[in-house]
Amino acid sequence: MKKIDYLSTLFVGIDIASRTNVVSAIDFDQNYLIKWKSFPNTQTGTEDLANTIASVLSKHHELKAVIIAMESTSFYGVHTANYLSTCDLLLPFSVQVYCLNPKTVKNYKKSFTDLPKNDSIDSFVIADFARVGKIKIQPWRGSQYLALQRLTRHRIHITECIAREKTYALNNIFLKFSEFALLRNDEHPFSNKYGATAEGILTEFMTNDDLINTPLEELVDFIYSKSRGRIAEPAHIADIIQTAARNSYRLDKCLYEPLTVSIASSFNCISAFERELKAIDKAIEKTVKGLNPTEYQILCSVPGIGPVYAAGILAEIGTIKCFPNHSKLAKYAGIVWNENDSGDFHSEDNRMSKAGNRYLRYYIIEAAGSVVRHESSFALFYKKKFDEVRTHQHKRALALTSRKLIRLLFGLLDKGALYSPDKSR
Repeated sequence: MKKIDYLSTLFVGIDIASRTNVVSAIDFDQNYLIKWKSFPNTQTGTEDLANTIASVLSKHHELKAVIIAMESTSFYGVHTANYLSTCDLLLPFSVQVYCLNPKTVKNYKKSFTDLPKNDSIDSFVIADFARVGKIKIQPWRGSQYLALQRLTRHRIHITECIAREKTYALNNIFLKFSEFALLRNDEHPFSNKYGATAEGILTEFMTNDDLINTPLEELVDFIYSKSRGRIAEPAHIADIIQTAARNSYRLDKCLYEPLTVSIASSFNCISAFERELKAIDKAIEKTVKGLNPTEYQILCSVPGIGPVYAAGILAEIGTIKCFPNHSKLAKYAGIVWNENDSGDFHSEDNRMSKAGNRYLRYYIIEAAGSVVRHESSFALFYKKKFDEVRTHQHKRALALTSRKLIRLLFGLLDKGALYSPDKSR
């Protein structure tokens, strides 16, 4: 990140709202150059804001740079940040635009004891936050990264929708076919609990008694047909299903049809979301090509990290040059732990901070899980951490493996080197 001469910098704070942006600008001596001025949150309003900032800079020749800071208030500040970061009027002043975590600004505001009580003062606090050098994140990176970020973040939205729909469907499945819903992974007859064969069993047989009374040969043929011959032992699967049906609760007949309709609807939603997920993955692969190709290639060289995970990580960090060390990258992702020690007491159950970028944290943790399945050194590390405790084993081991992955990724990206299993060990 470029070194800033704070003495010759204009610090602009913008309090973003859906309709109006309140702006304050100060110099290093905390003198107001723009005080609590409102601009409409529109294209023309932001153009007027850029003209106002440019006018201030032209009047004060000692100011050679401008830092613009605003809170990340949902999507209301996206257009403002995008316009100001590429505005021709401000480019000669090495403009840098930052979108800050509102929680950070709120905590900084508590350090003031003599501020007046009005909403417009937030713009001054944001500007002063920039003035004292508290900004540690990367600046706004422009439309290309925004385009990729929209896709990678939408992918997370789709995966969350799938997980939520599966959880909801499982409630109805338990009501209709209780034993089937309770079968564990090693006992469950289907590798995909929400696949076509499971859907057929749950939606084409109205009651559990229908399953029980179906001749075994018929049920075997049904399973073979729905699975397209991919199930090796359909007779064994049919036996498991009929046994589960015999042990399941019986319902009043009036309940079976509504439950079946609800379950079928959930399966349709899951199928639709999964189709959209494949389309999003293709769009991500297309968009990421040509955008920071060196770092993209480095990430893809790690076993288990494919184009989608690499794109998700790059969309959030931009370039590794924004981070001085792996600890800063981990903090930005929120994969750090708050200490809870006192005297001779050392806590073994510290909570992850999760105060950083949740999207980057998602892709790092998902990538770590994939790397564990593809790289033996990470698999051994995961197992070691898994065996160290008796509670939260998987979550703890995966989080610590994610932290190990961050160190690896930072080292590779910082050196511009491809992954080598021998060197990593």
